[in-house]
Amino acid sequence: MTAGLFDLAGKTALVTGASSGFGRHFAQVLARSGARVAVTARSRARLEPAAAEFAGRGGEAVLLSMDVRDRASIAGAVQMAISELGQIDVLINNAGIAMSRDALDWTEHEWDEVLETNLSGAWFVAQAVARHMAARQQGSIINVASVLGVRGSGRAAPYVVSKHGLIGLTRALAVDMARHGVRVNALAPGYFVTEMTGDFLASRHGQAMLQRVPMRRFGELDDLDGPLLLLASTAGRYLTGAVVPVDGGHAMSG
Repeated sequence: MTAGLFDLAGKTALVTGASSGFGRHFAQVLARSGARVAVTARSRARLEPAAAEFAGRGGEAVLLSMDVRDRASIAGAVQMAISELGQIDVLINNAGIAMSRDALDWTEHEWDEVLETNLSGAWFVAQAVARHMAARQQGSIINVASVLGVRGSGRAAPYVVSKHGLIGLTRALAVDMARHGVRVNALAPGYFVTEMTGDFLASRHGQAMLQRVPMRRFGELDDLDGPLLLLASTAGRYLTGAVVPVDGGHAMSG
């Protein structure tokens, strides 16, 4: 009865911020589970390595340029994805940026850049895709938040605000979209080893942070596969408005 519960064969997905890190990994996981995938980044050229990975596994990705801070760019990319895929069943709203500054040192430009990318960008992409999903009365939107959207942290004020806001957006959209057959949930990853974080997590400061993680290890990208597929597939058909921390217990630690 549970065979194929997490299977995405015949489904399609759009993944934003897919040139590296979580987004690139998510696209591969969805494809391995049977979905046809469109991947986006501000620069289409940055997606070429991901395309090569798909080709090496016998698949094919649709590569699209999208700047989530530009509504015209979003509209064009979403329409192109629909044209190429026929429909969008799953949206992984992953595009985002992070910076580290003392609270007194943030500039207005930096604040705006983080909020426009991580929160406003996620909202406008979700809205554009949700209109398409609502017309079809089905779909799953997965916003990629953060453990810092559940708890706080120093030296990251706009990032923390953006991720708290993204969780609020997830819950609000879940209520609005339920009558349209569209589920809206969020993943809240903790600290994961990626090409961007590897050096920091291996440093003295990173190892000190490790002591705050009850499971006493940082996340590996594969740790996100199960939660992602739960939210994307029919396995999670009665889940909406949920925030799933994948953080080794970090959000619960003192």
